[in-house]
Amino acid sequence: MAEYKLALEKREITGKKLKALRSKGFVPSVVYGGKEPVLASSEYVPTEKVLEKAGYHSPIDLDIAGKKQLAIVKDVHIDPVSRKIINIEFQAIKANEVVEATTPIVVVNFEASDASKLFHFEMNQAMEEIDIKAKPADLPSELTIDAANLKEVDDKLTIADLKLPTGVELANKELESDQVIASLYDPAAEAAAREAEAEAEAPVDAADVPSDNGSKPEEETPKAE
Repeated sequence: MAEYKLALEKREITGKKLKALRSKGFVPSVVYGGKEPVLASSEYVPTEKVLEKAGYHSPIDLDIAGKKQLAIVKDVHIDPVSRKIINIEFQAIKANEVVEATTPIVVVNFEASDASKLFHFEMNQAMEEIDIKAKPADLPSELTIDAANLKEVDDKLTIADLKLPTGVELANKELESDQVIASLYDPAAEAAAREAEAEAEAPVDAADVPSDNGSKPEEETPKAE
C-alpha cells in the first residue's frame, strides 16, 4: 500500500469542455498502463497536496470510481499564466515490477564542511534530480549526497558519491561516474574578477590621456601664431 492516496472519478468530458470542468474545481487526468487509457478527474485541492508530496517519484494509490490502482505521476501540465495544474498523466504500475521514477537529489551537511565554515565557499548544484529504477516499495522520496568533506574550491560531488539504497539503481547506465552533481565556487574571488573586468572596460576620459609629448591635452603649450 502506498503512502499517498487520491480519489479519481471517470470522465467523459474532453476537449474544450474541460475548461468548464476546471472552473468547478476539478483537475482532468489520464491513467495510462492498462488496456486502454482511463480518462478521469479529481478535486483540485487534494490533488495538488498529493502531487506536492509524491512528486514524480513516489507511488500513489488511486481509487478510480472504486477500483484500486497503483500509479506514479508521469507528467503534470501547468498553466503558464496562473501556474495552476491543468492536466495530469498517471502511469499505472504493479507492486512487484521495477519502474522508473525521477527522484530529487538533496545535498546535505554542506554547512558543516570546511569549504563553508572556514573558506566561505558556496555551492552550485548542477543536477537536482535523477532517474532511477526500483520496485514501487523501494522508491526513495529523495537521494542524499554528503558534502561534509568538501574543502578546496576545486572539490566536487559526482555520481560516484551518490549512495543508492538497496534495490535501487540508476535508470541511465551510460551516466559517467565522474559526472558533476555539485561544485564549489569562491564568491569573493568572483566578485573581485568582475570588479577588475569592469575597471578594464571603463571608458577613459580624454583629459587623462597623455599627448604625444607626454603631457595631458590641457597641459600642452599653445603654438605661437
